[in-house]
Amino acid sequence: MTNTFSRLLATAAFTALSAAALSPAFAAGQQEGAMAGAAVATADSALNAKVKAAIADFKGVSATTSQGVVTLTGQVANTDTGTKAIQAASSVEGVKEVKSELTVAK
Repeated sequence: MTNTFSRLLATAAFTALSAAALSPAFAAGQQEGAMAGAAVATADSALNAKVKAAIADFKGVSATTSQGVVTLTGQVANTDTGTKAIQAASSVEGVKEVKSELTVAK
């Protein structure tokens, strides 16, 4: 029983030391991930601004961007107007895909 307890204690100590030794590496990895996430968010913001400028003539249509994928929402007068808004967003350099959640006014 004492031998088992000693092994458990040694395992717990090793685990604690390993975690302490890995903490700086883990923290650095977390920081790099956060920086990469911030870069993607900045790129999406810049891309979204370009898309909004491209669809500015389409009243009632708005755009959001995530990882280069643009989602258009809002209401358009007819399907032709919706198609043109999608084409305008698609033509912006850096857009990977355009998803449409546009609705046609009745």
